Amino acid sequence: MTAVSMRDVARLAGVSVSTVSNVVNRPDGVATELAARVTEAITQLGFVRNEAARQLRTGRSETLGLTVLDLSNPFFAAIATGVEQAAAAAGYSVLLATSSSIPGHEADTLDLFERHRVDGVLVASAGNMLERLDQLRQRGIPAVLIDSLDDRGAFSSVSANNVTGGRLAARHLIENGRTRLLFVGGPRAVSQMRDRLEGCQEAVLAARGVTLDVKWTQTLSAELGLSIGSELADRPVHERPDAVFAANDMLALGLIQGLVRGGVRVPEDVAIIGYDDIVFAAAAGVPLSSVRQPSRAMGERAAATLIDHLRHPAEYRPRAVTFEPSLVARASSGARPAASVL
Repeated sequence: MTAVSMRDVARLAGVSVSTVSNVVNRPDGVATELAARVTEAITQLGFVRNEAARQLRTGRSETLGLTVLDLSNPFFAAIATGVEQAAAAAGYSVLLATSSSIPGHEADTLDLFERHRVDGVLVASAGNMLERLDQLRQRGIPAVLIDSLDDRGAFSSVSANNVTGGRLAARHLIENGRTRLLFVGGPRAVSQMRDRLEGCQEAVLAARGVTLDVKWTQTLSAELGLSIGSELADRPVHERPDAVFAANDMLALGLIQGLVRGGVRVPEDVAIIGYDDIVFAAAAGVPLSSVRQPSRAMGERAAATLIDHLRHPAEYRPRAVTFEPSLVARASSGARPAASVL
């Protein structure tokens, strides 16, 4: 079967090839009557735009690359949704990849994006990929970081204030009478985890008679939380914390399950608070208190920032956008449902 060309569409519609091209690529600049005739011809002939040829002609793919750490975590899925919505509204497609927490795989996703000639990349990942992003930028592919910062100020970023979030979580537990806190973080090398601990430590130091233990982990999964919860349940009561601040909700939900399975009451014996306020938090058997990050809004802002860079490269300057988190109190921390912002 012979492929249908723009020339074929133009002949059927009785217009020039350039008019067909404008309808396909810049429809807002074509008169309504002409656009309708061309659209009818396209439908009748089954014309499909040759993306490879268009990329060679324009030098743009109108595609963004997005890499996230773990799509099974609703936090990253919400970021991806926000990116896709903002990109689609601006006429861009999104090529999505996940590293699945596999070391080295994050760099592979950037290689994939470069091979597909994306116009720009968005990175929501725990790994340090700044050196690789520098290489892409030198080749004309800009990047925006999501949920992390570039201390050098070379790349724009969209994140939430994790120090404030950690302070909110610990202060909430302390205000509800908890005095033996445990912070369960992810990998120590991840700046978000260190910032959440810093805020937690600030709240503990400001309170009298409150202690804080810290446990670092390699992952932030529900399975690991279940294991840690079971281990805490096996401890004698006097050696067990009376509150746990988990560095994300997946970990917190697993902790609740492990504690309850071990006969420990949540929140009567151990209060739990998580981080991110994922969609499952409110629906848990013991509704989970959490520090809410506006994940979808973060994705939307990151995509808009990158698209602004692509459309106005001469005026663009790297900028850091920081959202403020909020506390959502539910049953797992022993509080009445409420929301507050610090």
